Amino acid sequence: MLSNERIKKAENNVKSYLSEGLLKKENFKKIVFETYMRNHRESLLVAKKLYNENLSRLWVVVISYYSMFYLANALLYKIGYKIGSKVAHKVTSDALIVFVRHKLKDQLIEDYELAGHDALSLSDSLLQNYEFEREKRSVFQYESTEEIKTAKAKTSLDRAEEFSIKIEKML
Repeated sequence: MLSNERIKKAENNVKSYLSEGLLKKENFKKIVFETYMRNHRESLLVAKKLYNENLSRLWVVVISYYSMFYLANALLYKIGYKIGSKVAHKVTSDALIVFVRHKLKDQLIEDYELAGHDALSLSDSLLQNYEFEREKRSVFQYESTEEIKTAKAKTSLDRAEEFSIKIEKML
């Protein structure tokens, strides 16, 4: 589960992002949404290909995360929020917690007939996986050995696929 401290931090951050223009309310434009979705699907497809052909574990991790990032932005955009270009990855992560956490819980209850607490736990787990991949991508791009990349690439791809399945249902 996400800690209360993390949730409060995200809530405070989102208030700041909105006041600073890093996150904006925006009317829906189909072309923007479709671009996010196309980028998400292409990223996931490329990550799978790289993994299956053993071409680059680094890029499996990076592109798996980006598939999640584009999909998260598509979902946020669909509910009326557009992420700016500055600190976009952190803004997206916090906005998911604030605007999507309970919607995802409700979707999981409906889809899997879970109890509220179980659905919230699963929702938090999915959002934590997004955060883990955001942080991992940064470390892997700049500080990781090939052995570590190999060990973690499959986890990244699996998380991206799970995120895709659950979030696309919401869309």
